[in-house]
Amino acid sequence: MPNPKILSEKQKLVEELAVRISEAEAGVFVDYKGITVLEDAALRRDLSEEQVEYSVIKNTLARFAIDKVGPKELLDVLSGTTSLATSRENPIAPLRILSKHSKKLGDRFNIKAAYMDGRVLSPAEIESLSKFESKEAVYSVVLGTMLAPITSLAVVLGQILQQSGGSLEAAEAQAAE
Repeated sequence: MPNPKILSEKQKLVEELAVRISEAEAGVFVDYKGITVLEDAALRRDLSEEQVEYSVIKNTLARFAIDKVGPKELLDVLSGTTSLATSRENPIAPLRILSKHSKKLGDRFNIKAAYMDGRVLSPAEIESLSKFESKEAVYSVVLGTMLAPITSLAVVLGQILQQSGGSLEAAEAQAAE
């Protein structure tokens, strides 16, 4: 029978982890096996500069937390050494920083999975999003994509207007003929 004090401490840790996972805009699970103290310190410094919370987590406690708040697809990555980086402010920051360190450290530091807005990201999505500097950069790309057809329409209408004499009345008169 487990000690009631230890059990209540673990339940508190599970609850805190569940809140952390559910309130984060994004989170990244990492396998950190074999990194040095200096490499870990550099990683933690980079993450803290971007207000990303990073900690080593116990797989069993993480399973209980994910069972509470999801996404359930993350349960499959909870084996071996596991750490979690979460951000409430900038969902791109943990992806960008951890991807950079993963490339630098090779097989000793691997991204297991990532989620954003409650949805697990594919490896291609992780790679793509990690190239942005911030969520504002993502918004600008999306906005640019949305504005491209409208901008093209405005250019075409402007050319039609120029060809018909340069005024709206002239264009209407030409269309009526």
